[in-house]
Amino acid sequence: MKRFLDVCIAIIALILLSPIFLLLMYKVRKNLGSPIFFCQNRPGKDGKEFKMIKFRSMKDAFDKNGKPLPDEERITPFGQKLRSTSLDEIPQIINVLKGDMSIVGPRPQLSDFMKHYTARQHRRHDVRPGMTGLAQVSGRNNLSWDEKFELDVQYVETQSLWLDIKIIFKTFLVVFKKEGINAPDAKVGVERFSGTKHK
Repeated sequence: MKRFLDVCIAIIALILLSPIFLLLMYKVRKNLGSPIFFCQNRPGKDGKEFKMIKFRSMKDAFDKNGKPLPDEERITPFGQKLRSTSLDEIPQIINVLKGDMSIVGPRPQLSDFMKHYTARQHRRHDVRPGMTGLAQVSGRNNLSWDEKFELDVQYVETQSLWLDIKIIFKTFLVVFKKEGINAPDAKVGVERFSGTKHK
């Protein structure tokens, strides 16, 4: 049932948002050039990696040794606006249709975080990652990594259709009010997870 609803919601969202999707493709190309999309490997269900798709929000800029400059030096005002409105996340609808992600679930984090997870934190990979989740409507950047991951596990343990509906509804409120709007994997300069503080 959850997968069926994911596909139905994703198809409807893709149809309704197609004008915005096409406009953003044009804007990204105009402001940042090609490629339009940013793809990065993220761990999904059971830790299996997939390519998460987002709109590109950073320009290509390298130091004299050919290494990319820090994120805060590559992000543009246009890219920051994309992130502040969460519009850069829209292409993840494609990930939902492909079966890599769900509409609701723990947000997919960086792959190198996995080696630092406790056994309990690993449970966040018992389900498909989501475009939004319990942590995203419960404080987002106002929470520590430990608190976010605990909320992810709580979602896994208590997931239901009604909980998903509540999270989707709260997501619209959070985005509209811009409460802690930058997702932890999208915020420039965010502290990376290096292990739980409480064993």
